[in-house]
Amino acid sequence: MASTLTIALISDVFLGPDGAERLLKRLREARERGAELAVLPELPLNPWSPATRQTREEDAEMPGGPRQQQLAAAARAERIAVVGGAIVCDPATKVRYNTALVYDALGDLVAWYRKVHLPDEEGFHEPAHYAPGTRPPAVIRRFALPVGLQVCSDLNRPEGCHLLGAMGAEAILAPRATEAATWERWRTVMVANAMTSCLYVASVNRPAPEQGVPLGGPSCVVAPNGAIVLETREPLALATLDRHAVAEARTKYPGYLKVEAALYAEGWKVVAGA
Repeated sequence: MASTLTIALISDVFLGPDGAERLLKRLREARERGAELAVLPELPLNPWSPATRQTREEDAEMPGGPRQQQLAAAARAERIAVVGGAIVCDPATKVRYNTALVYDALGDLVAWYRKVHLPDEEGFHEPAHYAPGTRPPAVIRRFALPVGLQVCSDLNRPEGCHLLGAMGAEAILAPRATEAATWERWRTVMVANAMTSCLYVASVNRPAPEQGVPLGGPSCVVAPNGAIVLETREPLALATLDRHAVAEARTKYPGYLKVEAALYAEGWKVVAGA
């Protein structure tokens, strides 16, 4: 079994009439440089509509909608797995969710995750556009390393990262849309999550200001020991994740500390019932 996974961090969004072709070119370059899985930013085929509270019907789609088809087709055409996303409506309730989507190199949807923690402030009026997810993250065991998904602000509530680490994930892939001015804070959060969950944290940001929101700032990969593997504003960068680094971190402090799941579950029941 392979012990490494090479990922491409693609800090680009794919809007407009040339979006589909640009996505293919980015994925092609990533695969030719040795990447097995490409991670895109948060909602990479959408404009940053949470800049305002005004919702638009065309920003969302049903399962299997056009953005999902585009991501699947691009993964299949370029023979590389892809982490993308779309605003997807639940077919039963018609509620919209910010949904991270994972396609394998055959273009098959192998996992999805709905963003849970939604900011509501200037430039990020997300609750007006989609509802918070209602399911915890799960481990995806389709690649050389088991991975999990978080989306942007989910990283600032580390329960999801800790849960994924305790469940056996060895990397968290986190599409993001954040302002350049807040980068130092985001770096601190990602380093803490990587060290305390004993796994890689890889996050890809939207690259530039949109709709009057000063989006931008680095994409990043943090190792399980808290070391910065990669911090870059380049539109395409690669990093290789190694299972041995995860195993080593879990034998050292704080990795060897027991996860007191039952104890804290009792406490969270009290909070949930309050």
